Amino acid sequence: MAHPGKAFYTGLFRHTLDDKGRVTIPSAWRAAHADADAFLATPHPDGYVAVLPPAEMEKLHAKIAEIALSNGAGQDFAARFFAQTQSFSFDKQGRVGLTPELLQHAGVSKDAVLVGAANKFNLYSPSRWAKVEARTAGENFGDVMRQLGI
Repeated sequence: MAHPGKAFYTGLFRHTLDDKGRVTIPSAWRAAHADADAFLATPHPDGYVAVLPPAEMEKLHAKIAEIALSNGAGQDFAARFFAQTQSFSFDKQGRVGLTPELLQHAGVSKDAVLVGAANKFNLYSPSRWAKVEARTAGENFGDVMRQLGI
């Protein structure tokens, strides 16, 4: 996972929420951020929680900072986006407690699937992740690779 100067999120991890509703972040992903202050967890429109590490938070901050105060739609978006977003850091055991609203958005009640996405990672319910796997299986996977130029 670690590359000099960059965090790289790969792999798939299945975890169960503990009795306090916390999920454990994989140690390989935590290692790159031992001194990180915070991550952002935000509901994605496709029904999962996107987790942005510090480097991605900086990119997002720069984009939001460019929205003019006179841009009402842009300001409304920023307010709504950050009202739903949770800033967090993990504890010494690598656990994080996400808000009930974020967990509900992802359909996570007990089991969670954490999926690396190169520069960030995502949290899915097992059933929603199964749908992603089905959509990207076989020839569909190759078609998407070709569309993206990979």
